[in-house]
Amino acid sequence: MAPSSILSTDNVAPRERAPAWREWVFQHFGGLDSDLYGDTEFDGHMAASHAGDVILTKLEANRHRVLRSPHLARGGETAYLKIVAPWQGSASVEQQNRKASARNGGWMIYDTTASYAIENPERVEHLIVMLPKDQMAERGVRLNDLMARHVGGASGISRVALETMRSTYQELPHMSEQAAHGAGELIMQLVRLSLLELAGSETAVTQREALKDRIRSHVARHLRDPQLSIEGIARALNCSRRHLYNAFAGDAHTLADYIQQQRLAACVRELREDAQGHRPITDIALSWGFSNPSHFSRVFRDHAGMSPSEFRQRATALSSS
Repeated sequence: MAPSSILSTDNVAPRERAPAWREWVFQHFGGLDSDLYGDTEFDGHMAASHAGDVILTKLEANRHRVLRSPHLARGGETAYLKIVAPWQGSASVEQQNRKASARNGGWMIYDTTASYAIENPERVEHLIVMLPKDQMAERGVRLNDLMARHVGGASGISRVALETMRSTYQELPHMSEQAAHGAGELIMQLVRLSLLELAGSETAVTQREALKDRIRSHVARHLRDPQLSIEGIARALNCSRRHLYNAFAGDAHTLADYIQQQRLAACVRELREDAQGHRPITDIALSWGFSNPSHFSRVFRDHAGMSPSEFRQRATALSSS
């Protein structure tokens, strides 16, 4: 049984690779916007197969980001839970004010019927697994509470699930249709068990994640407030600054970094939506809590790989092409 689809930029002219990739990602994953951190060179490959109702895709690509807006989420035809399991590189998902990351040996899960953003900050090789949401519901388990979570992969049932997803993808070309359908059913059962285990584990890790959810929710509600601060969040959540710092311990970014990244992401969205330049860039920055235009320009360039004005010019050119 051969892969159902193979897409590669190898035979695409260099200047056409980025738009071709964006179109492939949009079509294959049911409506996703994407950008390349401002990079001008890109190459990527996708190969997808079906194991019954489960879709497994191997993705290799330069660094890139994808975004599923609320509008695109509402317009999706099929509801899936989606898993990202990196072989190389890393990925992070943000959904419902939660954020999870994974590298080789781990996997994370999220819901395609709600908006989300995926960061792939380096060249990656991922296994992406899409599971029909209506077949994944478990009595007594609130799937919504388990989305945008690092499920595991290092030990226990989550490791068995990871190894099964990887081996199934690799062996699908040699399976009959009946065997592939059975393998898909096995993957769904192992993922169900992994989610049940995650839902039932009241550990310090899950308590930290719960606090992190509260922090992100507070940040989302007050992101436009230039007075948003660590001290203010601690007072609002009735906890110490140390607890706030501990909630983000082990993450690649601190809480202050997280707030800045959220503000930058909001500015990126507004600049893309307002590509014709009806609002001054400084007004957009100030409306999202930045108080220093020079600081905003500097951190925006670090984030997007170009200045705010260059980003807007590029968005204008793409919208008119």
